[in-house]
Amino acid sequence: MTSITTLKTVERRRPAGRPAAKVGRPGIAWAAPAAVFFVLFAIVPLVLVALLSFTSWNGLGSAQFVGMDNWTKLFDDPVLVKSLWLSVLITVLGVLVQTPLSILMGVWAAGQQRNRAVLSAIFFVPLLLSATAVSVLWRALLDPNFGVPAQAKWLFGDGNLLGEQSSAIGVLVFVGAWQYVPFHTLIYQGAARAIPKVLYQAAEIDGAGRFRQFFHITLPQLRNTMITSGIIMVVGGLTTFDTILILTQGGPGTDTTISAYYMYQKAFKGFDFGFGSAIALVLVIVATIISLVMVRLSGYDKMRSTMEGV
Repeated sequence: MTSITTLKTVERRRPAGRPAAKVGRPGIAWAAPAAVFFVLFAIVPLVLVALLSFTSWNGLGSAQFVGMDNWTKLFDDPVLVKSLWLSVLITVLGVLVQTPLSILMGVWAAGQQRNRAVLSAIFFVPLLLSATAVSVLWRALLDPNFGVPAQAKWLFGDGNLLGEQSSAIGVLVFVGAWQYVPFHTLIYQGAARAIPKVLYQAAEIDGAGRFRQFFHITLPQLRNTMITSGIIMVVGGLTTFDTILILTQGGPGTDTTISAYYMYQKAFKGFDFGFGSAIALVLVIVATIISLVMVRLSGYDKMRSTMEGV
């Protein structure tokens, strides 16, 4: 009753002709800076790459229009098909490895364990390093002559982990997980802390243990976070470049030549920027299709915030 009386008093004190403030979605002006940034650094370069894919240009002079020549050559290139398959394979393996580790670490980091803050800070250190620094670090550690494999030949054999396709792909997946699991752990940590504690309290009253609470409360509540994290992993996996460049350089042979690295080889090492642009555009199309499929199948496009407009 007191709140209603106060509200009526405020209404009487509002000057005549001044409408009540509306609470809802922010105006379009709030999105203008981000929209301008996106257009300048995403849409415009993408359009230029699309135009360049119809030309022949070595980086000097003027580009010569060649029509569909680059695209015809592209679809007849067996290395491109292999690189796309490798990109998808490494991405899928990365998601399968990183997702469960990130969920478990994130849920643990959201708790109140002793020394949790210190251990979490140490665990997040790889996240502070660039992909280049991480790749240089692991290249030195995995050196077959002076690294860890040379000291444990009983485990690693000849120690040349980057000399075979299967072990090289395993190294790439491991290094990617070592660097990016902390990032996704941070996402899951925030999501786990947002789960209402009353759900766990009610489960304890019903006699549910920690495992049942995890599978019947925590995981369902993290569903939307899993989708967001998964899309980030997929896009990041398909565009991996630094790690390949430093660790394997696409080798042995072309066994780890993913599409992003193949584009670099053709454009910046072979000076065929038209063909390289066509590869880049194919990679963008593939990544977009996969992301849209994930959004559609997961129901991510139907997500709505319960705090929208606040």
